[in-house]
This record gives sequence, C-alpha cells and structure tokens, in this order.
Amino acid sequence: MLKKTLSALRRFWWAGLPEAANRYNTETYFYVKLQRQRNDEDYVHKKRMSDPLYLEQYGYKVYSQNDEDGIITEIFNRIGTTNKKFVEFGVENGLECNSHFLLHKDWKGLWIEGSDKKYLEFRQLFSVPITNGSLQAINAFIDKDNINTLIGNEISGSIDMLSIDIDGNDYWVWESINSVQPRVVIIEYNAKFPPEYEWIMKYNKNHAWTGDDEYGASLKSLELLGRKLGYQLVGTNYTGVNAFFVKQDIANNLFALPAVSENLYNPARWDIRYNCRHQAKKYIGY
Repeated sequence: MLKKTLSALRRFWWAGLPEAANRYNTETYFYVKLQRQRNDEDYVHKKRMSDPLYLEQYGYKVYSQNDEDGIITEIFNRIGTTNKKFVEFGVENGLECNSHFLLHKDWKGLWIEGSDKKYLEFRQLFSVPITNGSLQAINAFIDKDNINTLIGNEISGSIDMLSIDIDGNDYWVWESINSVQPRVVIIEYNAKFPPEYEWIMKYNKNHAWTGDDEYGASLKSLELLGRKLGYQLVGTNYTGVNAFFVKQDIANNLFALPAVSENLYNPARWDIRYNCRHQAKKYIGY
C-alpha cells in the first residue's frame, strides 16, 4: 500500500512539474550524448596516435597557427621536396602562417595579403627574405578571377606547396588555380559541418569574414574537389582548422586510408591554443 501511494505521489509530482521533468530529461540526454561523443573522440584519437600513417601525432608549432608546422614537415619527409617553392595567401603579418618556418629552411616563395595594413607590416617584419629574394610579396584582394594573374606574374609551373586561407571563397579560388601545380595543398575547412556533409559557401567576390559560420567549405566538399583536381586528402590537424592534400600520383600508400573525410576529419577544437614559448616579433632568419 505504501509503495503504491509513493508511486502515485511521484506521478502526481512529475505531472505537476512538466517543465522540470522535460528539463531533466533534456539535460540527461545531452549529458549522455556528450559523454558518448567524448568517448568516441578519445577512441579515434588513440587509434590515430598509434598508427604512424595518420598525421596528427607529428604536429607541432614553430610559427604556424596551430600544429601545422610539424604536419608539413612530416608530409615532405614522406614525399620529399623538389624545388622548395611555396605560395601562400591570407598570411596577415606573416608571423603566424604555414610558410614562415619554411623560409628558415631555405625555401622560397610568394605571399599575397589583402589587408593594406598587414601587408605593410610583413614587408617590414620580413625585410630580410624580401631583400635577399627569398620572399616575394603582393598586396591584393583575391578572387577566383584574378588569382592566376597574381600568382603567374611571380611564379609558375610546379611548386612544392600551396596554402590557402582567405576565410571565405577558399573553395572557389582553389578550383580556379592553374598558374601553378602544387604537390601539396593546405586549405582551411569549415569544421562546423560533420565529415559526411557537403557544403560550400556561395561565391561572393566581395566577401569579408565577420567571425560567423559563413566561410569556406566542409571537409567532404573539399575532399571531392581535391579528387577532381587530382589530389588525395591525407589528413587534418587536431584543432580542426586545416586539411592537407597531396597529388594522387605521389601519395601512393604513404598516408592513412581510406582517404575520405569520414576517416580523416577532426572536429573544431578551437579552444586549444599551441604555445611556442617566446612570441615572434619579426623574422629572425638569415
């Protein structure tokens, strides 16, 4: 009798507080879902860190935004270099980008920056490589119609690396490039979208990123574009910012397979910050 009475009281109490009940069920659901998601991510991370073909374990920061410097080094450890030439655009003042460290390793290349202020900054900060001819610099706002002229006036033919970071029309610009033939392409992806989802920002010649989620393309869309252009997706960095592609004819079996976004995606972990001790204030190479 007592058990029946308590049971009836519980039903009455929950019926009288539907909002509290719904809130409890919702919070419990998302807590369980979050725990499962974390466990899945931990499993995937451990798998990748134990398999030498995955690139995450090789990441480290010297001058890159996150761990890209180490991943770039590992990619070229596997495929080798040819002419050590690069093109990178969207470098801001150059202190934190994907090719700064390469200048220390006797690479040569081209930077393109759309901001007048940032362009003047990096011309001053990188006066040494600009003066000695290791680095060429262009101040221009990039779109899919002018990119080949901008690059082609300075560099043409085969190069070892192309890095794209313009927070908007990245997909459309990569699709348009034919003035150079990079062996490796690094491009930002929009990690908000899950690995199987195709999404591409509608082309807007005048687009300027405002910090929202309208930029770039999902990893799946970039994977498919890369395949069309003759590239294999070989990995992403742990923070879910950059995707790495290698020409299909040289990738061979040197990287993790299958070479699809479902296997190589990293979610957005933008709260992670890589600290490389003392901050760079200028180029300190020779």
